[in-house]
Amino acid sequence: MNFNFFKKSAPTLIFLAVFSAVVIPVFYHLLKVDNRLKIYNPADVNPRLVDESILHVQKNHNIADFNLINQNGKKITNKDYEGKIYIADFFFTRCQNICIAMAYNMSELQEFYKNDTDIMFLSHSVTPLIDSVSVLKEYAMNKGVIDGKWNVTTGKKKHIYELARKSYFAVLDEGNGDENDFIHTEQFILVDKKRRIRGYYDGTNDQEMEKLKEDIVFLKEEEALK
Repeated sequence: MNFNFFKKSAPTLIFLAVFSAVVIPVFYHLLKVDNRLKIYNPADVNPRLVDESILHVQKNHNIADFNLINQNGKKITNKDYEGKIYIADFFFTRCQNICIAMAYNMSELQEFYKNDTDIMFLSHSVTPLIDSVSVLKEYAMNKGVIDGKWNVTTGKKKHIYELARKSYFAVLDEGNGDENDFIHTEQFILVDKKRRIRGYYDGTNDQEMEKLKEDIVFLKEEEALK
């Protein structure tokens, strides 16, 4: 055995060991950073989806405070979603087209994440005058909504429509939330624990639902690195 060889090689081996211990974790961290989801601000979204009053905003956009009523007649605010990742959508109980697939996919997501306390769901009725608490309760029971996990909500129409246009950027058409205004969208919106938008998904598409699940993995990994 050539001990002189090992003596001469020892500094190189030590250097390689230290180099690996430092560089590999850094490289792994950079890979994780590459997987970070985009943070959506008004300037990043199709201008037709954004209220013109905030088109110029390029950073620090958050979902505005909200005040809604759920299927149990309970007041639901942003405080109920504090420290949670959640998926939001806009629907109405009498919808017989896209909302059927959306409700099914939201139910499937609820089942998938039912034991994950980090994940919640929030549905906003776009026909709040029709979708009373009693109507929402029946709807929730039919869809298997889990209380405390998924809030199916009604509220003031102007408030809900302003959330759709100025917070979630969920609809293309313009309006002011009056009695003649109506919005309809298949979008599911992923919101992080800081109330920032992190993704948009077609709530009628199974492949998009798989993408949503993958993005939630990335989002939770991002949270774990903090």
